[in-house]
Formats: sequence, structure tokens, C-alpha cells
Amino acid sequence: MKKSSAANIGVWLVVALVVVLVAEVKDADAVNCNPMELGPCLGAFQGGGNPSPQCCGKLKEQQPCLCGYMKNPMFRPYVGSPNANMIAARCGVTIPNC
Repeated sequence: MKKSSAANIGVWLVVALVVVLVAEVKDADAVNCNPMELGPCLGAFQGGGNPSPQCCGKLKEQQPCLCGYMKNPMFRPYVGSPNANMIAARCGVTIPNC
């Protein structure tokens, strides 16, 4: 019986892991990766000022998209800038290492 219980626990752990991974993929897919959504942040990106609440909200929504933006030569200067790091820190968003 002990082998059966251990096997059942292992199966449940695998099922739980799959459910978590599927949920994370769905969350990333649910985000509309549109850099124009970060328009409220443009002034802070360019001038280094404090980000607005709208900027922080959009930055948090777009967080799963940041690696894609950093790989795009058009957006890299904004997303990879010192101002972007400051904005992310003030908004409580972690910029991923891509």
C-alpha cells in the first residue's frame, strides 16, 4: 500500500504542476502585447519623471511582453534605458533578464 500511496502523491504533484504551467501560459496569452499600450509612460521614459498611475498599471499589464519589446530594435532604447529601470522600480515591476 505504501508504494501505491507514493505513486498517487507523485501523480497528483505532476497534475498540479501541469495545471500551474497551463494557467501561466494562459495568463501570458491573455495579455495583448501592444507597445502602444505603454503610451502613458512615454513622458517618464523620455524625461525621467515620476510615472503616472496609468503608466504603472499598463506596465504591470505588459510585463509578460517586456522581453519581446527588448528584442525589438525599435523599442529596446526605451525598455532598456536607465529611465525604464527607474520607472519599473517605482511601479513595482521587475524587468526580466532576457
